[in-house]
Parts: sequence; C-alpha cells; structure tokens
Amino acid sequence: MHILSDGDFLAVFGRKPALHCFAPGRVNLIGDHTDYNGGRVFPCAIDLGIECMAAPRNDGRFGFYSTNFPAAGISERSVDEPVRSGGWSDYPMAVIRTFSRFGYIPESGADFLFKGNLPDGAGLSSSAALEVLTGTALCGLWNWPVTPQQNAVFGQFAENRFIGVNCGIMDQFASAMGKQGHALLLDTFTLGLEYAPINRSRASVVIVNTGVKHSLASSAYNTRRRECETALANICERQKIPSLCSLSKEEFAETEKCIADETCRRRARHAVSENARTVAAAECLRQGDLEQFGQLMNESHRSLRFDYEVSCDELDFLAAKAWEMPFVYGARMTGGGFGGCTVNLVKSGSEGEFTDRMEAAYKENFGRECAVYRVAPSDGAKILR
Repeated sequence: MHILSDGDFLAVFGRKPALHCFAPGRVNLIGDHTDYNGGRVFPCAIDLGIECMAAPRNDGRFGFYSTNFPAAGISERSVDEPVRSGGWSDYPMAVIRTFSRFGYIPESGADFLFKGNLPDGAGLSSSAALEVLTGTALCGLWNWPVTPQQNAVFGQFAENRFIGVNCGIMDQFASAMGKQGHALLLDTFTLGLEYAPINRSRASVVIVNTGVKHSLASSAYNTRRRECETALANICERQKIPSLCSLSKEEFAETEKCIADETCRRRARHAVSENARTVAAAECLRQGDLEQFGQLMNESHRSLRFDYEVSCDELDFLAAKAWEMPFVYGARMTGGGFGGCTVNLVKSGSEGEFTDRMEAAYKENFGRECAVYRVAPSDGAKILR
C-alpha cells in the first residue's frame, strides 16, 4: 500500500512528481558486525520502508522535504555546499555528491519528497533505505545505467565518506537487492550473493522495538570497528590474512593470543564465531531446520552481548523472554546495537500470543510500551511509476 500521493508532492512543491519509488528497510536474521570484517551476513528486506516522489527543477539546486519531519520544512541544498549540516537531508545530499563523484552528474536540480514507516532509531536501516532510495530516484530521473549492486555501493560510500559513519555494506545491499520471501546470504568480501527461502507457512519474522534510540554516529560503532582493525593488525604481524572472517574458529583459536588487548580479542572472537554461525544458519534455512536456526540466533545474541558488548538491558530482557516461549524458534538483537530491536522467528499461528506476552512483560518490567511488528521478506528498491 502506497503512503504517498501526487497530492502530497503538489502541496509541498506546487507541481506534480515525475516519479514515485520505494526502498525497504531490513532486518538482519543473523550475522551482525561481520560485514566490515569481511564475513557473511544474512538479512532480508522488509515490507516497511521509505517512499520518495521527485521531479527535476531548473536552477541546479535540490529541495528535500520529509513528512516525517515537517517542522524542518524544505531543505534547499547545492552540490557546492558542505554535505554535513546536522539535518536528515545530509543523507540524500551525500548520495547526490557520491553519484557526481563517480561521473553521474545531475543534468539539473530536483525536488524530493520522502515519507517512511520505519520506526526512527530502531536499527532497521532507515539511513540505508534513504540512501538507496535517493540513488533509485536519481537513476529514474536521468536514466542512469546503475545496477542495484552499484547503487548499494554508492550508498555505503556516501555514508562512509560524507556522513562519517564507517558502516559496512550489508544494510544498503539488503535494501537494494532484497527478494520477496527470501533472505540474502551476502559475502561482504566478494559481494557474492545467494538467496534462501523463508518458509512462511512454518515461521514468521517478528520485530520487537525497545524504543531505545539507536544512533550509530553517536554510539561506539566506530570504536568497535577500530578494535577489530587492531585485532587484525596484530594477527597480520604473524600471518597475513585479508580479514578477520577469513579465519575459521579453529584457526582463530590458534592465533588469538597474538591479539595483545583482551577487549580487541573478544571483538575478534565475536566476528569469527558470528561468521561461522551465519554460514551454518543459512544452510539450516535451506534444509528447513528452523530449530537449529533458532539456536544459532540465540548464540549470536549471547556473543553480541558478552564479546562485542553492543546490547543493552532492554534487548537482553526481550531476548530472554522470547527464549522462554515454546513457540519461538530463536531471538536476538539485530542491527548495530545500543538499543533498537530484537528479531524473533516465531511459529506461524503464534504471532498474536507472542505479541501479547511480549508487550505485557515489557510494560511490567520497564514501565513503558514496546512496539511489535510482523514483517514480510520483500523485494529491494524499485520505481513504482
């Protein structure tokens, strides 16, 4: 169901849009903080996301308006101005600058209207969806021959170079390359991609939002990445390897003493073990072994909590509560951490009971509401018309 109409664009910019497009958010079933360590990730695009309407203008400037931030009004930007202003429009502007850097220079300016139904700060990749969506709109306006994979890479470049968040490729790739009814096993080192079907007659993907704001730019995300880089450098003094996730668990056990700092050692241990869990989990899904898939999800959460230290009390509570329920295959925090959501694999037909029990338990323990979303694995970014 579309959440933007021509009338919305007309009301803001005084004319009709030239195109209408959509990019989904994502939830990562397993494989967090492996993407920038050269490992595998296993996300799926979801049926929540952001829509955009756009139309060219003749003065070479760009106008951005979001119905999610009406108080910000229209942000007027130029490619000659610094990208970072502290506002949400930094993200689409960063994408425009990135496309220009790689030879895709807009023939004129353009106006963009955005509206999304992704919960802000929940760790469902609203920033990546916005980046991929902007790229999709640009390609639609000027018929640029950019592949979905290139669009994802441009989105990551924009966030790394212009926004200042040293993110991996997973979020943008899932938003650009999603496939309905499937999860994506992505090798972030080679960008090799495989799809695995999710049997929705047996299981549903349900997200629970803690309501704790998740902000990678102001969190310890970049610190975690530096700690992994330190661990890799220590290992490479003994043996040259391309990435932490190029090591098996057995190989890591033989080399981990090379990592001088205990904290860096634990960060690396998570990356290596999480990569192994992700490969095993994808095979479980292909074989229909949802019980073992769920156990791997649970192990992932414990590793993220204790070795990577990116969880929080609310996430730990939700995961533990889900583990108590006999109709839950598995549950874990998802995304960068420090707040956001858990992802739960719930037996089909039990979604209502799961929702009721989680909402009641969270309210009783924390005195506030949590939001629960049942999501469907969906296609990647597309031009709607």
